[in-house]
Amino acid sequence: MFFLEQCNRAVMDLLILKFNNAKSGGKPDAVEYAYYDFDGANYDLVNPDGDRTKLMLSVDLPYYKELQSHGADAFLRKEYEGYIQSQAKSGFSVSLVFDLTKLPQDTDRLAEKASLLKRNCFASVFHKYFDLQARMEKGENVDQSRAVIHYRPYETLYIKASNDRVTAIFSTLFKDGNDSVLGKVFLQEFCETRKVGQTAPQILYRYREPPAELSDCRDALVGENVGYVTFVLLPRHTKPQNRDTTIDLLHIFRDYLHYHIKCSKASLHTRLRAKTADFLRVLNRAKPYTRELKTISGRTFTIDPSLEHQNNKPE
Repeated sequence: MFFLEQCNRAVMDLLILKFNNAKSGGKPDAVEYAYYDFDGANYDLVNPDGDRTKLMLSVDLPYYKELQSHGADAFLRKEYEGYIQSQAKSGFSVSLVFDLTKLPQDTDRLAEKASLLKRNCFASVFHKYFDLQARMEKGENVDQSRAVIHYRPYETLYIKASNDRVTAIFSTLFKDGNDSVLGKVFLQEFCETRKVGQTAPQILYRYREPPAELSDCRDALVGENVGYVTFVLLPRHTKPQNRDTTIDLLHIFRDYLHYHIKCSKASLHTRLRAKTADFLRVLNRAKPYTRELKTISGRTFTIDPSLEHQNNKPE
């Protein structure tokens, strides 16, 4: 298994380059870069108002308004204190500004944290429901409504807290019918792994129809290529010392699933092509052929090697 990075590698590498250049006394240059992530996220890195001593990193998330309703703004203000802007760049959801003349000592850590901007936007809703579960466990009366985040076109994340667990349900759309079969096999391995590691969360997979938890959700998709993956997170997964790891793995799960499905298909295709090439070599060796010989006078004639072999058989 290969674990995908939580950060945006292109953003982090460029920020490290610019920060190191500023720390070494290099002359700041003009910056204007745009990055596009696979899930529709759009990154933008520029000099605000043409000031080369400053860098503005902005991200546009199509579903950010849904995250705002679950405290994304407050969470990001705390996470990026001193860098987040009260007003994001036009057309973007969140903007951070870094002054190259006032950088902290550990600039690599700052660059990594900035590259986790999308992850931290997503983390706000998880923190909210993890905290709600802890309060409900103590007997407090809190809002028990469900969070619905349309994190991709036709794909949705549902989160709900109860007094003993937090349930996170991912709906995912398989564009290829074969992907749903591979996805089912892949997710069955998660269930098998849980038999070895009892501390892992329970994972349930449902194909074509939503699980019972979404019976009252009218916009839940139903269809041949629709799958639902349910994570049952217990208090040991959501307590403060473990929740960051839980959020990291949940945030990247959809990409992780589809990445490994595509890798499995590529591996199968490679093995099929290699086996086909072996069969072709066998067939080529089995083809009848003739051998050309020359006489002393220069005349040429051909013979069938199979006949020649038969004539040389001992009587």
